[in-house]
Amino acid sequence: MRDFSSSPEQAFLLLGRLDGRLANSPATDIWLARSRLKGAAALASVASVPISVGDLQDWICGRTPPPRHSEGLNDPLSIAALVHFVLSASEGERDPIARATLNISRQLLDDRKEAEIWASDDLVRFGPAWRAVQAVVEAPYPSTGVEEVAERLIAAREGLVAPMSEGQLLTTADGRRLHIDPRRPDLGWVVAAHIPAALEASGLTLRRLPSFVDLPRFPGVDVRTLAGQLVEMIGRQAAQGLAELNRLEARLNKLPEELSVTKRSKAPLLMRLELAYPGLSKVAIARLLSISHQGATKLVSQLASSLPFKKLEESLSGYRV
Repeated sequence: MRDFSSSPEQAFLLLGRLDGRLANSPATDIWLARSRLKGAAALASVASVPISVGDLQDWICGRTPPPRHSEGLNDPLSIAALVHFVLSASEGERDPIARATLNISRQLLDDRKEAEIWASDDLVRFGPAWRAVQAVVEAPYPSTGVEEVAERLIAAREGLVAPMSEGQLLTTADGRRLHIDPRRPDLGWVVAAHIPAALEASGLTLRRLPSFVDLPRFPGVDVRTLAGQLVEMIGRQAAQGLAELNRLEARLNKLPEELSVTKRSKAPLLMRLELAYPGLSKVAIARLLSISHQGATKLVSQLASSLPFKKLEESLSGYRV
């Protein structure tokens, strides 16, 4: 959605509200986990490999291989590589909650291992560009402002040289040989992926907000235009982020406080995990909660029989973003 119109004052007011709410919200960890997937899906569209958040949830929860693993053989990069780079952008987080949610995500799916299996060439091709943009964007800022962020993003983009893939030599049915020129992929997604870090490094936010990457595929090349696009994106994502946080907090408030379980039971924690990653397998539950597969099966059965959990599952069925 790009029909959101916001003045700078309104955009930064919404941003401040979201940033402040996340500092004390009981749903911050869930919001960050879902926001990472939303940001990854947005970046995939910028990189011309469109997927949905549901596709990522299916992969992370172990239901499917990486999205587009077969139909995307001619894609400019693999989804496995893109997700690895996106999660790598959170490795420098100072926020302990953000680091904890990243660790949980990697317990579910080892993005580094998956990228090596499915996209080792992409790690080599795009790794230098990723590190170059990171160095430029996260360097100290002389002042705080969206124009400063726009200047830094433009500088990062101008300093990039897109990796060139090898050309192809094809032979037609009549024996002719055709050489297809090598492709030079667009690197806009690499720059966009570092916007959350730029907002934090410049002092506009207290933490990295992973969904704040939704720039146009072809952003402005001058500071004024790009700054305007950043303001629109900030206002749009902040409004959506606040609405998402409100929904998550409302769902947490509806979780049963008096289950027929002991204080040491991990049932409440499983309910929170289901909000972040709907449809977790028993294997994933056992790994995340450090219990046996038998224990995970018993826990799922116990919760499935409870009326409050059934209502939670019904609410989640229409809640996969």
